[in-house]
Amino acid sequence: MRLRVAGVIVLLYAQPLTRAVRLTVDDVVHDGEAVPLRLGEPASPVPAPVAALLLEHLATRSNMNTATNPASRWLFPGRRTGQPLGSNHLSALLNKADIPIAAARGAAIRQQLLELPAPVLADALGYHDKTTSRLRNETGGTWSRYAPGDHTRSPAGWVPRRTGDS
Repeated sequence: MRLRVAGVIVLLYAQPLTRAVRLTVDDVVHDGEAVPLRLGEPASPVPAPVAALLLEHLATRSNMNTATNPASRWLFPGRRTGQPLGSNHLSALLNKADIPIAAARGAAIRQQLLELPAPVLADALGYHDKTTSRLRNETGGTWSRYAPGDHTRSPAGWVPRRTGDS
């Protein structure tokens, strides 16, 4: 269950494992029917099948029965007191399950950048806007794709300011 949830967080939300292991149970916002995941602002919606998986994971998290972790708030509790699962350990487990994390995360964010403006994606997934803008440009996209119309000419009625105008 832990590997499935971690894999989904990487594949759907392009999150690095170092950030995924730092998520807490409070980052899973269960407000009635919807189950958004707080990665940035606003919280990202979680599709229904994934929401069920996430809620099941919350109810059956591993490493909770040890004397050191009975009240752990980490989404992926580790074996040491008050610490989340190590990202290197989780990466090794996912790689062993044939989930190529680095390639999958890169593909996930590039796919999302084809569908959403870079600043919007940055806010929603907790990335820096310069990072998403750089990745967007690497995928061959430009800002002109976000608004309809001919962006090669000036708008009608627009006159450039002359020096001395205020």
